[in-house]
Amino acid sequence: MNSDDAVTALAALAQEARLALFRLLVQAGEQGMTVGALASSAGLAMNKTSFHLRTLAHANLVQVLPEGRFVRYVARFDRMHALRDYLGENCCGSNPQACAPGAAQRDAPPQTSTATRGQG
Repeated sequence: MNSDDAVTALAALAQEARLALFRLLVQAGEQGMTVGALASSAGLAMNKTSFHLRTLAHANLVQVLPEGRFVRYVARFDRMHALRDYLGENCCGSNPQACAPGAAQRDAPPQTSTATRGQG
């Protein structure tokens, strides 16, 4: 993935309805969902759902699978992982352990409450 692809993907996901639709598709896995099922689950009108799905498809985050009168959308897990990997490239220079979950909290100095400051 290059920076143009990453910007396009992030821009597509930077909208509440599109992010919700993409998350629904990720949860659905390889079977994906039809536009009607997505609209119902997300509480959106069909035309708005289709509009948002076109944006996600343009960003190559979803695959469109025509099925007769219906259209099924499936999350592109390869693209999702490529975006994650692109964002994490060269994480923390040569110290990847610093990027591990909770690393920022472990390395931060302990917080003192304002109630105990100045006492003692």
